[in-house]
Amino acid sequence: MLKRLFKPRPARLAGESLYAQTVVQARSPALYAALGAPDTTEGRFELYSLHVFLLLERFKAQGEQAAETSQALCDTYISALDNTLREMGMGDEGVSKRMRRLGEAFYGRIRSYEAALAPLPDTTALEAMLARTVYADADASGAPGMAAYIIAQRLALAGQPTERLCAGEVTWNAA
Repeated sequence: MLKRLFKPRPARLAGESLYAQTVVQARSPALYAALGAPDTTEGRFELYSLHVFLLLERFKAQGEQAAETSQALCDTYISALDNTLREMGMGDEGVSKRMRRLGEAFYGRIRSYEAALAPLPDTTALEAMLARTVYADADASGAPGMAAYIIAQRLALAGQPTERLCAGEVTWNAA
């Protein structure tokens, strides 16, 4: 009985699974080598945020289960950021301040991606946004390739059944 009482909700398990698969994709060497994303703490944050955003976008207006899974994915991502800061040796007060800034940055990225994707198929806004964020302190010549990668991932995600995604299964295109 206690086991059933404390059993994690399916959406939470799905969110954790989706996040784990997102981390693998965001760490894909091709994103750094071929597309020139900076292999720095900030660069990795940007790529993790990008991939989480793509899933959150896919879940929009897909029903209650998708909304619950989307929230679980977001919660897992925020928790992973918190854990990473603690592993880096930050104290509670430092983690709290840094998490506030990271949370603001993440939600700002969501708004920026939404605005940059709105004028598609024109990729000018998306490439400019990527140059400001992903490539902020690096050569932004990879921005057009990264924009094409994002568009391809959106199409691939759109073709995957919502039920499969809500079960924690996602297939990312190779970078």
